[in-house]
Amino acid sequence: MTFLSGFIAIVGPPNAGNSTLLNRLLGKKVAIVSRKPQTTRNRILGVLHGDDFQMVFLDTPGIHSAKTSLHKSMVSSAVSALQEVDLAVVIIEKQRPHHQEMPLVLRNLKQEAKPAFLVINKIDHGPREHILPIIDEYRSLYPFEEIVPVSALTGEGVDDLQEVLRRNLKEGPMFFPREMTTDQSESFIISEIVREKVYDHTGDEIPYSSAVTVESVSEGADKNILVVSALIHVESTSQKGILIGQKGKMIKAIGRAARIELENLCGTRIYLELTVRVEKNWSRDPKSLRKLGY
Repeated sequence: MTFLSGFIAIVGPPNAGNSTLLNRLLGKKVAIVSRKPQTTRNRILGVLHGDDFQMVFLDTPGIHSAKTSLHKSMVSSAVSALQEVDLAVVIIEKQRPHHQEMPLVLRNLKQEAKPAFLVINKIDHGPREHILPIIDEYRSLYPFEEIVPVSALTGEGVDDLQEVLRRNLKEGPMFFPREMTTDQSESFIISEIVREKVYDHTGDEIPYSSAVTVESVSEGADKNILVVSALIHVESTSQKGILIGQKGKMIKAIGRAARIELENLCGTRIYLELTVRVEKNWSRDPKSLRKLGY
């Protein structure tokens, strides 16, 4: 049997649904999601295994006009992914096909000239008669191999996308063992889930000024519990106060939500200790960015 394989970048403007699509394709959560844009900060690798194929996806941060050091690092990660892969999946939202960052996305795509597939996401929202005009318009903007409407949230059209991508893979090796779905470390996954809960529980300012690092992961005394200590980094004392909340209510809610998801993921009880630390202007300081993993 001929075995097919390839690396596929998932790119698009902020909040188009890259991570939701990756999780849907894999049937497993490997990337955090949020309604807030620019949630994904690092490149996330996810591996989809089939009987005769292996697709290695690179979920990337949304491509946008970056100003801060953090955002420049994010965009650089997405653009470099395009240079490394065999195929590219470009995601747009049905409701916002003319996102202000799409010219930048298409410009980077044209520079790499990789075979590309347009995914029109969120077709479960709003009238469907808008889809055909979007298809016609984007065919004139870039020579996409195929255009596939999907709902990453419900799964509609995702099997069609998978088959389209499989048909465009080339004969190649199995890059990763079948039991592997991501290359992310345990500590990274924990830090991302905690950060997701920060996004879920706080307003507009805090998520973009926060980062999470894991200090330690160890077995508890009875070996039936995993003890996790993590730091949430913010940029000011006022942000620290908001994140902790009155009588610690906010940080407790974040910790409870993160613990529940981590217990489901790890299949064991979790003791999660969260500490909030001020790292002044970390998102603009290259040294701090490196220390925090960006």
